[in-house]
Amino acid sequence: MKAVIQRVSKASVLVDGEVISSIGNGLCILIGIKRDDGRADVEYIVRKILNTKIFDDNGKRWSASVMDKKYEILCISQFTLYHILKGNKLDFHRAMSAQESEPFYMNFLAELRKKYSPELIKDGKFGAMMEISIHNNGPVTLEIESPTKSISNDDVVNIEKKEVSD
Repeated sequence: MKAVIQRVSKASVLVDGEVISSIGNGLCILIGIKRDDGRADVEYIVRKILNTKIFDDNGKRWSASVMDKKYEILCISQFTLYHILKGNKLDFHRAMSAQESEPFYMNFLAELRKKYSPELIKDGKFGAMMEISIHNNGPVTLEIESPTKSISNDDVVNIEKKEVSD
């Protein structure tokens, strides 16, 4: 899984000219799902979204997470994050199929809501043509990708412990 995370002062999603979701201060997250993603990938990405110190707090930079600030999160499924360029032609064979990725994405949202305040999690409309308005705050944009499937959950925890100590 891949998450492109943007710190925003506001963001919204329109479908057919109608606002279907909007947030104030928080994170707008574009989510890409690849063919072999599984539960460990969801858990890793959710943990990173909720705990990464991306906000300022009491004048100190990079010291608060979205959970610390109790800010909103707007998630948008975006299969194009797993593209490959073949010359000038886009190829999406690394992305999970729509039939598989919709329930996978819904499971990701459920996990995010379970670990955070459900009322603060918003999303676009899976598979729809959307217009997304993002007021990036900073600008701050991060890209996070889950470790490869061959890594166990215990290895992911060890990787994260090493990241914290570095």
